[in-house]
Amino acid sequence: MTAIKAQTRLRVAVIGAGYWGPNLARNFSSGPDWELVAICDLDAARGQALADRAGGQVDVYTDLGSLLARDDLDAVAVATPAKTHHGIVLAALRAGKHVLVEKPLADSQELGAEMVREAALRGLTLMADHTYCYTPAVLKIRELIAEGALGDILFIDSVRINLGLVQPDVDVFWDLAPHDLSIIDFILPGGLRPTAVSAQGADPLGAGKACIGYLTIPLQNDAIAHVHVNWLSPTKIRQMVIGGTTRTLVWDDLNPQQRLSVYDRGVDLTQQSVDGVDAAASMVSYRLGDTWSPALPEREALGAMAAEFAASIREERAPRTDGEAGLRVLAVLEAASRSLADRGLLSSLTIIDAPAVDAARVAVVR
Repeated sequence: MTAIKAQTRLRVAVIGAGYWGPNLARNFSSGPDWELVAICDLDAARGQALADRAGGQVDVYTDLGSLLARDDLDAVAVATPAKTHHGIVLAALRAGKHVLVEKPLADSQELGAEMVREAALRGLTLMADHTYCYTPAVLKIRELIAEGALGDILFIDSVRINLGLVQPDVDVFWDLAPHDLSIIDFILPGGLRPTAVSAQGADPLGAGKACIGYLTIPLQNDAIAHVHVNWLSPTKIRQMVIGGTTRTLVWDDLNPQQRLSVYDRGVDLTQQSVDGVDAAASMVSYRLGDTWSPALPEREALGAMAAEFAASIREERAPRTDGEAGLRVLAVLEAASRSLADRGLLSSLTIIDAPAVDAARVAVVR
């Protein structure tokens, strides 16, 4: 492989013209970094319809092998069901293409790890399309946590509920929770690395899978994260509360006027030498300070994600949401499934250690 010049537009194909593929195609065809050259879908008519909407010269394929045989193709974006990701991604990597793959990375951590290792072996970029991580709100949350504006994290409470489509192949955890888990992984220094999780779910419709779910994740230093996902709520809520020792942040993704609110309010524990039954109470004091809302730029997350994909390829580095970030999310999802089967018992997990992509570039690319 040779390094790609910074001024060169990268040539990309979108694999999958269903729900998410059109969003990817629109951003790749409109951004300055990419040239959308092909759409691949088993349904030729659907693929052609998307190609027509994208404009320009966009070829249509129904056969993956024919697409990957193109020697003028730099990268592919995979927007197909999770159970197909492993085969498609491995074929693309072995054909020398950089790969962006929508969430979740794969349908198991073991298969995802094989994908990460293959990318590292070949010096190629494998990026997880954790789109929310590129929203201005989440980027700002990450910045505030990194600079210590919230203090030490005490808890994260995330709610993602709406009257949604009951998926035929996955439960509500695998459908909705990857969004919340990828965000938590992105904003926490060092990523999301729990040793156990607990999941409880319900199927009041008799759909054969959990339609309502509650996921509890113990974090370091006795902190805790809780994720509520639900397909059956008549009201739509997209909210995350992050409590720290200094400040608490509330992110309301459905409030465009004030997506982020930072509260200088909380509970302080101060050690005092007091005897008797009032000792515990004497240690608690309440802080009631100002509330402020950080200014956020207006830009589309998918555009920022596409730009990061291009930058990681050109700079020969791991993207901000790399394959290993996808593996950390998969580890939690798999443990949640085990816990759900055990009626909510705490399920331990181990994150598979796969080599970082940029570490292999030194040996493979240069």
